[in-house]
Amino acid sequence: MAVEAVSGNGAEAVAPAPAKEVSAKEAVAVSKNASFREESNFLDDLKESERKALAELRDKVETAIMEGKLFDDGKPEAKEKGEAKKKAEKAVEKKEEEPESEEKGEEDGKKEADAEEEKKESDEEGEKKKAEEESGEDTKEEAKKEEAGEKAAAKEEEKPAETAAVVVVDKDIALWGVPLLPSKGDEATDVVLLKFLRARDFKAGAAFEMLRRTLRWRRDWTGFSGDADDADLPEELAGACYLDGADREGHPVCYNALGVFADDAVYKKALGTEEGKARFLRWRVRAMERHVAKLDLRPGGAASLLQVTDLKNSPGPAKKDLRVAVKQVLDLFQDNYPELVARNILINVPFWYYAFSTLFYPFLTQRTKNKFVVARPSKVTETLLKYIPIEAIPVKYGGLKRDGDTEFSADDGEVTEITVKGSSTQTIEIEATEGDATLTWDLTVLGWEVNYKEEFVPADEGSYTIIIRKGKKMGSGEEAVHNSFRAGEPGKVVLTVENTSHRKKEVLFRHKAKSACAKKC
Repeated sequence: MAVEAVSGNGAEAVAPAPAKEVSAKEAVAVSKNASFREESNFLDDLKESERKALAELRDKVETAIMEGKLFDDGKPEAKEKGEAKKKAEKAVEKKEEEPESEEKGEEDGKKEADAEEEKKESDEEGEKKKAEEESGEDTKEEAKKEEAGEKAAAKEEEKPAETAAVVVVDKDIALWGVPLLPSKGDEATDVVLLKFLRARDFKAGAAFEMLRRTLRWRRDWTGFSGDADDADLPEELAGACYLDGADREGHPVCYNALGVFADDAVYKKALGTEEGKARFLRWRVRAMERHVAKLDLRPGGAASLLQVTDLKNSPGPAKKDLRVAVKQVLDLFQDNYPELVARNILINVPFWYYAFSTLFYPFLTQRTKNKFVVARPSKVTETLLKYIPIEAIPVKYGGLKRDGDTEFSADDGEVTEITVKGSSTQTIEIEATEGDATLTWDLTVLGWEVNYKEEFVPADEGSYTIIIRKGKKMGSGEEAVHNSFRAGEPGKVVLTVENTSHRKKEVLFRHKAKSACAKKC
C-alpha cells in the first residue's frame, strides 16, 4: 500500500513514496515556532550573574529554614505591639494608684475635722485608729506586690515555651512537592528557586520575598482546605479547564473554555453570589495545583504548562463579575505560580478583547505580557500548530485528535504535509494492494475554503469508481475529516483538494490500512 500526491493534470506534486518515508517532524517543521523553548534550568547554561543570584537565594532560603524564619515577614509589628502593651499596663497601674491617693487624702481631712469636733477624745484612741489604717494600707501593698510577683513568675515560665516555638525548624518545607531546603540536595530545588528568580529579574532579595509571600498565602488561604475530591466545586465548569496532550517540547497543554459562561444559568451559579465567586476561585486554583503536579520539575524536564484560552462565545466585558474573576485569577497566578506557564495562547479572539485587555494588561509584568499569543478565529489552527503537533490538537480546533480515537497512535499514524498552490488541484492517493482491506484516514486543511471529495478507484479498469464522499465546499470553520473505506478489491482511495483561491493551502493527513487477513490472524 502506498500514497501519492498528484496534481490535477497528472504531474506528480510529491514523488510517489510510502507515507512512512515522510516523517511528521520533517513535514510540519516549516510551521514550528523555533524560538519557543523553555529556558534552561541546568547550572552550566546559566550566566555568571544568574548563578550568583541563585547561590544568594539558596543561602537565604537555607538560613531562613534553619532559623525557623522562612514565614517571617520581617516587620517590627510584634515588637511594637509588646511596647504598646507595656505602656497600657503602666497606665492601668497609675490609674489604680490615683484612687488610693484620693481616698487617703479624704480620710486625712476627716481625721482633722473629727479631731476638732471631738477634742475630748483621747489621743490614744486617735493613734490606735491611725495605726489600724496604716496597717491596712501595708496589707494592700503587700498583696499587690505578691500579685505582681506571681505575674512575673508566670511570664518567666511562658518565655521558654515562646522561645522554643520560634526556634522550631521544619526541614521538610516543600513547594509543589519539591523540598525547599537546598542542603537536601534535591535537583528540583534549584528549578523552583529559578522560577522565582526569573519572575524578579534575578534579584535574589525580591525573589526571596516573593517566595515567602507565596508560602504564607498557601498556608493561610482557605482554598487549600477541605476534601481532596473537590466535591464542593462547580460541576457546570468541569469542561471549562482541562489538560489534553502535550506540545512539541513536552509541556502539558491546558485548555480553558470561557464559552461556558455564555449560559446564564451557569454564569449565575458560578459567579452570581459571593459564595459562588469564592467557589470559582477555589476551583481554578485547585485545577492549577493538579496541572502543576503533572510537571517534571527537574533540570531538562517540562517544568511549565502551555495554556490555551478559548474565547469563542465567551461573554463580553459587560459581564463585570467574570471580568473581575478573570483578573483575580491572573493576579493570583502571577504572584504565586511564577514561570509555570510557558505560553498563554488566546484563540477565537473577538473584537471586544482588545478593549478588554487594556483593563488588566497594565497590572501584568512585562515578562508575563510577553507570554501572550493572540489568534483570531481564522488563524486558530495555524497558530496552535506553531506550538502543538497537528495530531495533538483537538479536532474542534482544526487538529486530528479525537476523544477515544482507537485508530491512530503515535507509532502508526505519521502525519504528512503537502502544499496546494493557489488556483490548483491536488489529489492524494491511498493504495489498497489487496482485496478486503480497510483504509482509514484523517485530513485537514489550514483555513480550509477549498472544494473536497473522496472516491475509490478500482485497479480493474472494468470496475466502476465508487464515490465515498461527494464534492463539497469546505468553510474555514470545518473540523478535520475522519473517514474509512473497506475495499473489496485492489485499488486506491483518491482524496481531491481543489484550491479556488489565489493563496496556497497547507494540507495535513495521515492514513493506515488493515487487511482482513491481519484481523483474522
